[in-house]
Amino acid sequence: IARIENRKLAAYIQQFNLPVVDLFEHKTPSSIPAILTDNESIARLAAEHLMERGLKQFAYCGLPGIYSSDQRCRCFVRHLTRAGYDVNVYTPARRRHKTLIAAGEDYELRREKTLASWLRSLPKPVGLMACNDLRAHQVLMVCGDSNLDVPEEVAVIGVDNDEVICGLSWPPLSSVEQSPEEAGYQAAALLDRLMQGEVSARKSILVKPRGVVARQSTDLVAVDDPDVAAALRYIREHACDGLSVGEVWKHVSVSRRTLERRFAALLNRSPRDEIIRIQLGHVKRLLSMTDYPLAKIAELAGFYHVESMATLFKKTVGQTPGQYRRGEGLPPSKNK
Repeated sequence: IARIENRKLAAYIQQFNLPVVDLFEHKTPSSIPAILTDNESIARLAAEHLMERGLKQFAYCGLPGIYSSDQRCRCFVRHLTRAGYDVNVYTPARRRHKTLIAAGEDYELRREKTLASWLRSLPKPVGLMACNDLRAHQVLMVCGDSNLDVPEEVAVIGVDNDEVICGLSWPPLSSVEQSPEEAGYQAAALLDRLMQGEVSARKSILVKPRGVVARQSTDLVAVDDPDVAAALRYIREHACDGLSVGEVWKHVSVSRRTLERRFAALLNRSPRDEIIRIQLGHVKRLLSMTDYPLAKIAELAGFYHVESMATLFKKTVGQTPGQYRRGEGLPPSKNK
């Protein structure tokens, strides 16, 4: 099992004619079976998380020339373009092409003035996706040095959910959590099949991310209507407590009909839709990150009956909870 970052290393390994599994993403297809990151899903999760905050302006900050970063950029831009938004992409001039991630990070970490100038030029408020947590951490530091408020002016989300980096960042960094354990198990299983001589094992495997771990760096509601913003905050805090629309209405200073009309105009959904969206998002995280039985998940997500949760999940997501959990690489619960 190897991380083959260039053709020279690939050629060296292949000369031994031994089974090998690659953990590095390449611009051009390789003959070596690989465990690949689902960059499309990562970018979609980041884009949806930022859009859910009510943001209308977006940006991407990556490591230009690094394939995984460039691919996430393309997917992020494509997803938001389809939703009707433009994306500002950080594209500094490069002196030379970088193929190693460590080299690209080292190069970019020394270009803070260029990054600061770009960040100041962005329309505000803006939702920014960074290619990984280290890059996002740098963005947060540069925002601090440039007197840009996070998340009020720049809401930042990274990738990897590195708990050390996310926790040491200020404010704490939101991030798309990948499935490193699943990638490791899949790599070992693929290598085993290759050692047994299975021809079908020559195909690469795509590993999906687990979901978004939200922290303070994206903790905002970017809508101009203070009543809708207050309702959104209240829903986010209490949706999984068995919250009703009536309780949301009592929390704001306008009538239920007015609140629903403003929700529809600003967000294209109702307060009830928002409650369900938050609940199902929590269900997805619990399915991906725990082995809790469905009854426990329903309780934690604020559903009174597991049957109603399962029916709503299937209608909204297009999969049963069990199918969704198996797709994330976790075995179905014995008490499903």
